[in-house]
Amino acid sequence: MHLKDLAGCDLGTRRLDFSADDAILYALAVGASASQLELVYEQSLRVFPTYGCALGLWAVEAAGDLGAYDRTRSLHVGQSLTVHEPLRPGTIQMRGCVRSVFDKGRLTIVEVEVSAPSFEAGYTILLPGIGGWGGPPPEPSEPWEPLAESWTGTVAVGPDAAALYRLTGDKHPVHVDASVAAGMGLDGPILHGLATMGMTARAVAAAVDAHPADLSAARVRFSNPVYPGCELRIAAEADGSTARADVSVGDATVMSGAFTFR
Repeated sequence: MHLKDLAGCDLGTRRLDFSADDAILYALAVGASASQLELVYEQSLRVFPTYGCALGLWAVEAAGDLGAYDRTRSLHVGQSLTVHEPLRPGTIQMRGCVRSVFDKGRLTIVEVEVSAPSFEAGYTILLPGIGGWGGPPPEPSEPWEPLAESWTGTVAVGPDAAALYRLTGDKHPVHVDASVAAGMGLDGPILHGLATMGMTARAVAAAVDAHPADLSAARVRFSNPVYPGCELRIAAEADGSTARADVSVGDATVMSGAFTFR
């Protein structure tokens, strides 16, 4: 298959079973503490909504398996999530598709979408060094307005954070194998973008005085790698039930986005 044929491809359906233990492992992997019982204790468990993004990753793998590009050389640069109803342990039925493919000249953007009764998730995948094949360009994106910062927080990313997060389903070797990371021009294994998103969503709930499990929508873009062992600094602007956030490590912004809570 060629890139020009990828847009609109149906990726089929997938049924996945997940348990309370799976949901608790995910919550721990994005930094939930033992004191947050509703995220880590099966007796009163509320599944953290960003887990839906992890459950839908099969579609990103399926898009890469179509043969139009090398999935191991792709980068996850953006993510969206819309929550329709709470996730609950059990069987979940999902459908995936390649929503669109854009040619930016020296790179290509692939948009993968997953829908389920409880959520919709969108994955923006960048193919560096692949472009100029005659596809449509993306629409210009709206500039990210500077924050009127009203809340700040930090999240410590443990040295084993990427190895732990892999157990939620994303087994890409760049998150654990130093030789693979070096081959991609990185200084070492990097944290999953979805882990950074989950850690941030959990933290910024405090900016709007919400429970993390009440997340109803999110949209983020990833801009720089995050290495385990660092500290995320989160600056947020609260507007009603929405927190716009910039996440940085040192002087580098690693993620920007918005999170809405019920």
